Amino acid sequence: MEKLSLRKAYGEALVEEGRKNANIVALEADLGKSTMSVLFKEAFPDRYFEMGIAEQNMTSTAAGLALAGKVPFISTFAVFAAGRAYDQIRCSVAIPRANVKICGSSCGLSDFGDGKTHQSIEDGNIIKAIPHMIVLNPVDAVETRQMVAALAAYTGPAYIRINRNELPVYTPKDLPFEIGKMKTVRKGGDIAIFATGAMVWKSMEAAEILAKEGVSVEVINVSTLKPLRREELLAHLDGKKGIITAEEATRIGGLGSAIAELLFGQVCLPFRQIAIDDSFGTSAHSYEELLREYGL
Repeated sequence: MEKLSLRKAYGEALVEEGRKNANIVALEADLGKSTMSVLFKEAFPDRYFEMGIAEQNMTSTAAGLALAGKVPFISTFAVFAAGRAYDQIRCSVAIPRANVKICGSSCGLSDFGDGKTHQSIEDGNIIKAIPHMIVLNPVDAVETRQMVAALAAYTGPAYIRINRNELPVYTPKDLPFEIGKMKTVRKGGDIAIFATGAMVWKSMEAAEILAKEGVSVEVINVSTLKPLRREELLAHLDGKKGIITAEEATRIGGLGSAIAELLFGQVCLPFRQIAIDDSFGTSAHSYEELLREYGL
């Protein structure tokens, strides 16, 4: 199966949207070559602002630019976006509903070589707890492009998590993306797996294994972590015998917790969360090695 870089897709999509809208600007915190926002710099040097290692200032500056009519996309590692700039996201972006788009790059365990200080397993959980924030987590490069286009058209604060690695492509180019809508990647009748990001890939592998054992699995791509729609969840559970959630994030306050909250009192089915336990990441030789280590 074809694998493509989500980071490159993000940078290229940002350039494409920049060509359509001259108000789109990009801000970076000294990581442009890693997040691939540098592609925007090459295309529009006058609309690119290198803020240095100053995520808080970058976020506040973006809020000011948004209030002046610009559409700022700010990029940094996910661990720095949610950690260092939390107060500015909450106070300067979310409270006034500033039209700022935040890219948390190298999310989850995808920065496998840099260890626990750089592996962000809690960023999406933290950001989706902030009122007014939309949180997206693409499955592949195609959906990443679609999300950037959707965010450019959407008015309001939003956060997108970008995996560092090349991932298999599951999204048809002609399948439109809609904020808040889930997508069925594989149909099945017995078990529903609600997966997000790279865990869609791993869920598809698991579904193939279970199919050989006579278990029919439906895999649903939950690429919008917030907002979630209860009616969509219930529709996917029609006739199912069990629920699994899969995420490359801490289980505390994650996708599994959110789905459990929405389904509380609505269904009575066996429920299992596949996520990272209450622990930090660690260094490894490869991304797949880390996923195995954490049971993903």
